[in-house]
Amino acid sequence: MRRGIAATALVASIALTATACGGSDSGDSADGPVTITWWDTSNATNEAPTYKALVKEFEAANKNIKVKYVNVPFDQAQNKFDTAAGATGAPDILRSEVGWTPAFAKKGFFLPLDGTEALKDQDKFQPSLIKQAQYDGKTYGVPFVTDTLALVYNKELFEKAGVKEAPKSWDDLKKAAATIKDKTGVDGYWGSTQAYYAQSFLYGEGTDTVDVAQKKITVNSAEAKKAYGTWLDLFDGKGLHKADTTADAYAHIQDAFVNGKVASIIQGPWEITNFYKGSAFKDKANLGIATVPAGSTGKAGAPTGGHNLSVYAGSDKAHQEASLKFINFMTSAKSQETIALKNSTLPTRDDAYTAEVKADPGIAGYQTVLAAAQPRPELPEYSSLWGPLETELLAIAGGKESLDKGLGNAETAIAKLVPDYSK
Repeated sequence: MRRGIAATALVASIALTATACGGSDSGDSADGPVTITWWDTSNATNEAPTYKALVKEFEAANKNIKVKYVNVPFDQAQNKFDTAAGATGAPDILRSEVGWTPAFAKKGFFLPLDGTEALKDQDKFQPSLIKQAQYDGKTYGVPFVTDTLALVYNKELFEKAGVKEAPKSWDDLKKAAATIKDKTGVDGYWGSTQAYYAQSFLYGEGTDTVDVAQKKITVNSAEAKKAYGTWLDLFDGKGLHKADTTADAYAHIQDAFVNGKVASIIQGPWEITNFYKGSAFKDKANLGIATVPAGSTGKAGAPTGGHNLSVYAGSDKAHQEASLKFINFMTSAKSQETIALKNSTLPTRDDAYTAEVKADPGIAGYQTVLAAAQPRPELPEYSSLWGPLETELLAIAGGKESLDKGLGNAETAIAKLVPDYSK
């Protein structure tokens, strides 16, 4: 949903057909090395080359293990793994988006990792990220990369407009956007219609799409209506770019920001490398990163994202043991430092934030906003709740539905996904 993947669906389909074997049909010879298959869902252009290089490094140090690397388009991987695990057999390792982890664990597709070599360094990882990899008291993934959303801004444009600091509230952002438009002629802010990006507005009003503790759907509550009302207002006003409801909205917003055509957006660290490719950020120091603005409660926060490395429960013992060893290597402090330096992604363990890693202003900036990131609740269906909301927010932003009608529709659709929750 939030990342552009370079690999085409056709190439991925051919590759997946050839590799979805879970180790049971991996071509291992009786006296040869164990071959494990890893489905990686990272950006094939910006991130995958680093992972491929680390695979070679691992193989050189572990002659008895071979890793069959497959880059799978992020937007296809969840469904493909679900199908493979429930039928012909899945890859030994999946780079699982944090929202998929509890869902696949509930289905019995992932191996519990507590006490295994993969989690040998558990105390080195940020506790909230370990918690996010758990389901029903067990841990089903090792945090690999993490992310959250931040207000990213063009320092030069802010300075030209005399805006001395990043807005701390949504009202501050509206005022700053108008000032920037007056002083520079450039829009001050361009918001997204995507449900994931709108999540911060809910946190700012002290609510969420559902209340897991109370088993209640809250997407249509008074607090949620206030949150989404604020979100909607930021598409209309001086210096506020109108909503883009086209299929290419993500690319349009990103392109405008990196080339200095809009002064601020809400975005995640997976775009750091692309920020630096834009004309506005040839000088990396021009990139400003701040916690998303707060709502009327004074609370500010954004959803925690990222990926875990998880092991397929259907693989045999030899492939599982090799997979655990590989995951331990890929999530080590040394590997995480390498990944951060090459890919500008955020490590999941504190000892990987070395001085060299923090010399990247993008990584250093996003590290400061992680404290305000909110882990997703332990609800297997949670990520799927954004699906119906995505449809309704698009209609609301495009003026095709009222806020009340759209949120009512979302509430009805979400009730079908969590039928034991009350409205």
